[in-house]
Amino acid sequence: MLFDRDVFFDCVREAPFDGSLNALQVEGMSFILDAWEAHPRSEDLRWLAYPLATTAHETGMEMQPIEEYGKGEGQEYGKVDPETGCAYYGRGFVQLTWRENYARADKELHFEGPLSCEWYADNALDPLAAAEIMFQGMVEGWFRGDEDGRHTLERYFNGQQNDPYGAREIINGDKSKVPSWSQGKSIGNLIVGYHNDFLRALNESLIVPTPKQVITVSVTLTIDLATKTATWTVEPTEGIQDG
Repeated sequence: MLFDRDVFFDCVREAPFDGSLNALQVEGMSFILDAWEAHPRSEDLRWLAYPLATTAHETGMEMQPIEEYGKGEGQEYGKVDPETGCAYYGRGFVQLTWRENYARADKELHFEGPLSCEWYADNALDPLAAAEIMFQGMVEGWFRGDEDGRHTLERYFNGQQNDPYGAREIINGDKSKVPSWSQGKSIGNLIVGYHNDFLRALNESLIVPTPKQVITVSVTLTIDLATKTATWTVEPTEGIQDG
């Protein structure tokens, strides 16, 4: 699964970025696309569009891994852990919080030694690490759950469900909250708009592989017993098939 970057960025520049993109936004989205192309979690493009939409909201459209505003001030997860010396406030594309989630990222994604997020929390700001954490966390439901199970991409995007509004529960339960700056739109509905824009761009930029051409040939072996020589004759047969 590959995407034409020129087509993708032309699309998202129009919406949701209102006609302009800066280099850091392009760089951040490129890291996300690179991570997906290297390890796609599904053939369903909604599973990529929604993480992109979440990134847009969580980073204030910067599309770069960022630290939580205020660095967890006043929150338990903002306190420095005496064992590791790290505070586990939000970092990354989707604001990974709490030591146990940093440790889970290490376990699930095989981040060891100097790559550990639990022991070196700022590693969660590395763009490729942040992208992998976002994808795996949203696929497996690391962040939130309820009496019906974990909040995952599969729960909101499947053959029967297409619920980008409800999918906000994967990250936060604030979908009905209306920010002062949003012109009356709830957080859930803001992300729905981003999701639809990214999904359109992904569909338009998806590179569909060209079918391989199979040429059928006829091979004839002629043996001359007098001279003890063999001759091979290879001739294409009529027609070229796609396969």
